[in-house]
Amino acid sequence: MRRWLHLLGLCSLLVAALPAPARAAKRIVSLNLCTDQLALMLADRAEIVGLSPLVQDCSGSVLCQKAQDVPVLSSTAENVIGAHPDVVLAGQFTARVAVKAAREVGAKVLTLPPASSLVDIPVQIMQVAQAVGHPERGQQMVDAFLKRLALLSISLQADDPVAAVYEANGFVAGAGSLPDDVLAHAGLRNLSTVAGITAAGRVPLETLLAQQPDLLVRDRSGQGYSLAQAMLDNPVLERFFSGKHVVDIPASLWLCGLPQTLDAVALLRHARNNLKQTEGAE
Repeated sequence: MRRWLHLLGLCSLLVAALPAPARAAKRIVSLNLCTDQLALMLADRAEIVGLSPLVQDCSGSVLCQKAQDVPVLSSTAENVIGAHPDVVLAGQFTARVAVKAAREVGAKVLTLPPASSLVDIPVQIMQVAQAVGHPERGQQMVDAFLKRLALLSISLQADDPVAAVYEANGFVAGAGSLPDDVLAHAGLRNLSTVAGITAAGRVPLETLLAQQPDLLVRDRSGQGYSLAQAMLDNPVLERFFSGKHVVDIPASLWLCGLPQTLDAVALLRHARNNLKQTEGAE
């Protein structure tokens, strides 16, 4: 509970410290999947002149269906300049040439780092809401997010179940990542933290089985696209992790920090409760 109250206070302070809103932007371009989705939720459809093509890919975008009729453009300087944007939204580490070009033609540019915790989400919502000129929508979204997080979040205990977020090619979610924070709020200990695995480390199947986590968290949204993804259906995994010991969480829920990320918290908390009930029955 103390952890939650600290996050709530920090969110309130950061949101309150944001600058006064500008008028609504008339032409918005986004060059990053995460800012694409925030723009879709906060701006008027007529204000959006281009999002990145990734927003229409349902393996990574939770708003892919909503984005099917939105114009997309690749993240080149020529495309950005040709769109004549008032506001350009981008990720901190992508499309740097296009971002530079946008600044040179006088567009307002907002670049966001990847969200690494749930506390980042309301802050980034308000940053985008301010940039596109709809702070009242951002505040409503933040209020709803914080209210739902308060209902879902539970204090992590030393004896809580251990979960492994196992991804394509054997990568696991590391400490200090958004999935790591989601696990903690759902009352699950991250295998990477328990076993001292470095951030985004690759773990062989044999090592995973030797660690014996209580819950395997998989992303099967891209099933069939590659051999790397198909390894999540390895018969050995299915034998060791079945029933209450496995849960599927679409990567789209936590690739970006969004209000929908709380759906992952809800799914994982339900999985934790099932495990706890099993322990109590033994």
